Formats: sequence, C-alpha cells, structure tokens
Amino acid sequence: MGPEQIFMPFIGMLVLTFCVWLLMYRRRINYIVANRIRPSQLKTPEQLQSLLPDEVSYPSYNLKNLFELPVVFYALVVYLYVTGQADMIYTVAAWLFFLLRCGHSFVHCTSNHVMTRFRFYAASSIVLWLMLGRAVLQLVI
Repeated sequence: MGPEQIFMPFIGMLVLTFCVWLLMYRRRINYIVANRIRPSQLKTPEQLQSLLPDEVSYPSYNLKNLFELPVVFYALVVYLYVTGQADMIYTVAAWLFFLLRCGHSFVHCTSNHVMTRFRFYAASSIVLWLMLGRAVLQLVI
C-alpha cells in the first residue's frame, strides 16, 4: 500500500460533500416548486429557512457541518502525504473517519436522530484527533 492511498478517503469525503450538496438542492427546489414559493420570498438565507420545514433543511445543516472538522482532515491528509508519513495506520484511520462521516451524513439527512448522529460525529472526531495527535508526536519526537 503506497502513501497515495490516503487520498482515496480524502476523495471520498469530497464526493460525500458533493452528494449532500445535490441532495440539499433537490429537496429545496422540489419543496419550493411544490409549494409555489416565489423567488422574491427567498432573498436572504433567513427568509429561506423560515419557509422550509426542518426535513428539507437537514442536508443544508449537514453541508455546513462538512466544512467544519473535515477541513482539518483535508489539511492533515495533505500534510501526511507531503511529509511522507502517510502509512497504513493513517490510511486505515482516514477510511474510518470517512465511513463514520458517511454514517453521520446519512443520519443527519434522513431521520436526524440526534443521539445516533452524535455517536457518528463523536467517533469520527476521536479518529481525527488521534490522527492529529500521532502526527504531532511524530513531529516532536
């Protein structure tokens, strides 16, 4: 397994973000068309949010979340590759992070069961912080 393999879950995260983005617009546009909402009613994000039910907005909330901790993941993966540290342990951890984030996004965009969503979030966060911790230790030792 070469160090470039760490980019597979990296690309997976990008594809996940794209899929959530598509789902967000599909739900929004379908709701707007079905309820005959005029564009003039959607001038600000606040106006849009006030007109959409939570179920339609779940992908939007998830998309915002995909630009929080995953940004740390992207930066860390690039750092690991550039410094030649992207080994099998990091690659497995990156896959685990990606899969847990997929679970988080699935729950967030569907049932939005808060405790299930939180478990996926917490587990993926722990994986990410362990990856970062290992990278920091390798840097200072």
